[in-house]
Amino acid sequence: MNPARLPPRALEAAGAPLLRPVRERPRRGLSYRELLERVPAVVYVAGRNGVSSTIYMSPQIEELTGYAPSAWEADAELWAKLLHPEDRERVLTEAKRTNESGELFDCEYRLLTRRGRTVWLRDRAQLVRGNDGTLWWQGVLIDIAERKHAEDKVAFLAYHDQLTGLPNRTMFEEILELDLARARRHDLSVAVVSVDLDDFKLVNETLGYDAGDQLLGEVAARLTHVSRETDVVARLGGDQFLLLLSDLERGSSLRSAPEEEGTTLTAEVVAARIQESMRRPFRLGDVELYATASLGISLYPVDAHDARTLIQNAEAAMYRSRKAGPGGYVIYPSGDRRTGARLKMGTLLHRAVERREWVLHYQPIVNLADGRTVGVEALVRWDDPARGILPPSEFIALAEEMGLIEPIGEWVLRELASQSVRWREQGLDLEVSFNLSPRQFWDPGLASKVIEPLRSAGCPLESVVVEITETAAMTDPARTQEILLGLREEGLRFAIDDFGTGYSSLSRLRDLPVDTLKIDRSFVAPLPGDPQAGALVTSIIQLANGLGMVPLAEGIESEDQRRFLTAQGCVQGQGYLFSHPVPAEEIPARLR
Repeated sequence: MNPARLPPRALEAAGAPLLRPVRERPRRGLSYRELLERVPAVVYVAGRNGVSSTIYMSPQIEELTGYAPSAWEADAELWAKLLHPEDRERVLTEAKRTNESGELFDCEYRLLTRRGRTVWLRDRAQLVRGNDGTLWWQGVLIDIAERKHAEDKVAFLAYHDQLTGLPNRTMFEEILELDLARARRHDLSVAVVSVDLDDFKLVNETLGYDAGDQLLGEVAARLTHVSRETDVVARLGGDQFLLLLSDLERGSSLRSAPEEEGTTLTAEVVAARIQESMRRPFRLGDVELYATASLGISLYPVDAHDARTLIQNAEAAMYRSRKAGPGGYVIYPSGDRRTGARLKMGTLLHRAVERREWVLHYQPIVNLADGRTVGVEALVRWDDPARGILPPSEFIALAEEMGLIEPIGEWVLRELASQSVRWREQGLDLEVSFNLSPRQFWDPGLASKVIEPLRSAGCPLESVVVEITETAAMTDPARTQEILLGLREEGLRFAIDDFGTGYSSLSRLRDLPVDTLKIDRSFVAPLPGDPQAGALVTSIIQLANGLGMVPLAEGIESEDQRRFLTAQGCVQGQGYLFSHPVPAEEIPARLR
């Protein structure tokens, strides 16, 4: 029944005992209506049992919702229409229940205003009996927006850092536990990265705490920017942050590499991005400030199986990194890495770096059609005084873990450049290729570290081929393209190593400025007797030729393999059929 059409007698009966005093004026002072209309709440009377019309609505409702009392009294469904979509079902269900039971209606919900805003209300109503015996709802609406805002703020601060707005440790640990559960179900990996600003105390002491807070906010923004969309960035407090890298694929493109290498590579890529982002100065008011951060990385399931231990291990690795020097990162050593043998090996490796106990051997790369040597690949060896010449498989992985791959790589480049110049002085025009490790590839200073030693030695950059693994190249294709294009402008050329063992897509590969596609030896070994291997190798050769790249097969050991590859259009190859890796002085004789 629409209240606008109710006869006055019915309206009086419906509103009693609320409306009768509203229409009466006390002998002295304000009327009851005036009193009701001045309280900071909305008072209303509404029908029951299907008679949902509003009999009376105090004028405060218009300021709250934008709808005048007359609109409420004219439209029996207005209240239901304005209920927030997320609250509507819950509130209407409760209204129906209390309408049938006669219990007190006490509910908090949101209404949509005429201007589209949302207001939080507490609606408390009870049934009252009118003069004619009819039951009506008599209620009060209270604006609880400020209380809800305070509650939301308290809830937010319980799980977030007040300064940066990032998740705090509590929230980080809860999300990490969920990600670990998912990783266990789907055989995935998880990495935790601990980030600590170096010498942050000096900022507070010299520039003040406001500047320190500003720096923390800027660092939080940069960490968020360089992390992946699926990553979680949190602040623990002080100058310490955490990153969660979830849903990481296990495995590696290298058959001899440990299972966790794929996870390690992704974590190292993120670490390299963080370090690169910190290279730009921070502007704190009128002061330009440079800052660095020490990073520690811990991996599931290699280092720990629960959230708390993963975080503790990442923090322990961070402290080791900070102790070693500012701006670096360390991967936490798992139990099997901490055996006495590996500790001893690590000590010997440190000594080898200091003494430069390295030699380069070179494996010829030949034109498969005529057997002519067109280039060589430089392969580092460890010339250990006690054990003799050791291949890369004996020490490269450990050098990566210990952060020693960079000085080894720098030595390789300088030695390669000098040797290339010596060969040219002897009249030998050879392309020289070398391998970049994933850590080297993601080093923010890669360009200068590669180009400077080559130019210093007088080595033509166009004669140098840089090899990167497929896994490293495809970890972040956009960033890879940027790096390769920058080096390409200097004249360097590129090869994708171990192709077929990673997860390349045709579109991504097409966009990279790559000259050579090296077919992994695991696909070449079964040739020519394995039809599946033959079909796969043939498709890779066709892909390379179609993209304007040179297909190069690794690990060729028989004449039958060479003939098969040549017939399929493979242009170049290397392997024991042509030559083992040999010292530099043996290369000239093999070209005659």
